[in-house]
Amino acid sequence: MSLLKVNTIRHSTASSDAITLASDGTATAKITNNLSNRNLIINGAMQVAQRATSKTGIGGSAVEYSTVDRWYTYSANTAGRHTETQESDGPAGFANSMKFACTTADTSIASNELFLIGTKLEGQDLQQIKKGTSDAEKLVLSFHVKGNANATYMCAVLDLDNGRMSTKQFAVTSSWNKITIAIPADTTGAFDDDNANSLAVFFYLHGGSDFTGGTYTASTWQTSTDANRAVGISSFFDSTSRTFQFTGMQLEIDQGSGVATDFEHRSYGDELARCQRYYQKAWVYTYTGTTGSNGKFYESVQFKPEMRAAPTLAADYDTNNENDFETRTGASWDTTTPVLVIAQEEGASLSSGSTNNFNFMKGIAHFSAEL
Repeated sequence: MSLLKVNTIRHSTASSDAITLASDGTATAKITNNLSNRNLIINGAMQVAQRATSKTGIGGSAVEYSTVDRWYTYSANTAGRHTETQESDGPAGFANSMKFACTTADTSIASNELFLIGTKLEGQDLQQIKKGTSDAEKLVLSFHVKGNANATYMCAVLDLDNGRMSTKQFAVTSSWNKITIAIPADTTGAFDDDNANSLAVFFYLHGGSDFTGGTYTASTWQTSTDANRAVGISSFFDSTSRTFQFTGMQLEIDQGSGVATDFEHRSYGDELARCQRYYQKAWVYTYTGTTGSNGKFYESVQFKPEMRAAPTLAADYDTNNENDFETRTGASWDTTTPVLVIAQEEGASLSSGSTNNFNFMKGIAHFSAEL
């Protein structure tokens, strides 16, 4: 009696597939694509947090970028509040994650309540998906997630240019689990080739009947309808013990049969530069040597890299107490708010915002060009 030997065949191409053939003729493949620029998500490993590593009492406002770059929360009509942190914790291979902890519960859910976590992508970075053509590509979204207990939430991929969406529920437990979501090709509606919002990835964690009262259809492109966005989800605000934590976010063109490739780890410097296209800090320091004559100070800032669009002045921070931009005459520092005189993608000009007799202006100016 002869035995059929099990062989492992490995071929070296840009996409390296390890295929194991078993004695019954079945094959198992692990895709370990090592090509760069596969991951369309920026800061998917939650490494960069330029604004802060922790913020409490979040909620009540529409959109808030609070900690980890490129990720924001959207709250509407809910009394629920949460703390948000960049954690030094993750599954194997990830040193950081983003964590949400409920601090104020909301168990009386009105129909128009909503809470989600999201990130948005520019249309000019999505042209390789070929969406809206007969050659449209399938996508795979993968991420690691855990909470304090079992829960069900919704992941939605939204085509913001054409009002379309694909949704998929996912389960959360108290252990790290990897979620993989296959997203079908969509031959309807192309992404705009510009620097504006085209595609968003949302986690729906809380919603009233306006968002949960529709019909759940998994992994199918459909017209974006509010009532269908969060059907069947748990509520993140059901208890002050509730937590939600995730990392390793990757959105990529499907390399075969809905299988996610290994996470594309980029250097911290590379990820920071990608984030700075949308949010950037600049040290401003002006010294005249002599006291001014009842005039304003001006300082120019050059952005590196260039920002997505002409930014707004998001916030300003003093190097001493991290809450004020300051000007000074002689030995006295005076709290002031800088004024954004002009801004372009390449740089901006600030003024001291006051006509007092200052001879110093210093602080860290924060510029935002978020989608």
